[in-house]
Amino acid sequence: MVDVVETADGRRLSVEVTGDPNGSPVFLLHGTPGSRVGPRPRSQLLHRLGVRLISFDRPGYGGSDRLPGRRVADAAADVAAIADAFGLDQFAVVGRSGGGPHALACAAFLPERVSRAAVLVGLAPREADGLDWFDGMADSNVDAYAGPAGRLDRVIARLTATADSVRGDPASLITMLQAEMTDDDRRVVSDAGIRLGLIRAYAEALRESPYGWIDDVSAFRTEWGFDPAAVSVPVLLWHGERDIFSPVGHSRWLGARIPDAMVVVKSDAAHFDALSVLPDVLQWLIADPAEE
Repeated sequence: MVDVVETADGRRLSVEVTGDPNGSPVFLLHGTPGSRVGPRPRSQLLHRLGVRLISFDRPGYGGSDRLPGRRVADAAADVAAIADAFGLDQFAVVGRSGGGPHALACAAFLPERVSRAAVLVGLAPREADGLDWFDGMADSNVDAYAGPAGRLDRVIARLTATADSVRGDPASLITMLQAEMTDDDRRVVSDAGIRLGLIRAYAEALRESPYGWIDDVSAFRTEWGFDPAAVSVPVLLWHGERDIFSPVGHSRWLGARIPDAMVVVKSDAAHFDALSVLPDVLQWLIADPAEE
């Protein structure tokens, strides 16, 4: 079932809740491109974990209205609006890939409400001091994120054409990505369930327009609107050593700057392995610190 939440500025956000309705609330922030219907643990497993999983389409994706010129920081207000609509005082957040920076925004701006935050194969700020931002990154992502922030025309044209292809054939984006995937990622995506979940997520993300994807990329190319060092809640940063879509150096850079961060790097994993670790990460997110 899809819920629609209206923000203070009148935008509509499409929200989907799965798992235990009485469980611990956790927001899952999808990747880039992505949507609220992206791969996630089955409802049965979420019930067993005691998790109420809340996912939503970021502005411009799926059924959510666009917010032109949005920054990474703006995600916090949208999550707060959804939490208010559901009567949630406290919750945890987890962001996968492009959702990672947005999860950190929630932790930075809502420290009294976010109990813990996790980032799986996330990105560091584009201006990260001392980080070779593009080291080990796939050519397609270098092309999307490189160059002056004001010169986006070529990137926008490419993303628009790709989104058009996805609307005609939802599996086409996976086919494009497979040309650059490591063997580890190809192994993960070869699973029929995961592949179908990704296809469904991409199809929903881009069914109306390419603007969610374009606005994500634009936001990652510019300042986030906050310093990750300002995040004060406990943070778990998980990364696969072989990731070429968001290289592991990004999580190591964040881990060195976020005061209460734990970095976990898996040596034999890549980008899409983040899908398989989510159940364990959810357990950490809802754990009682006094019992650990």
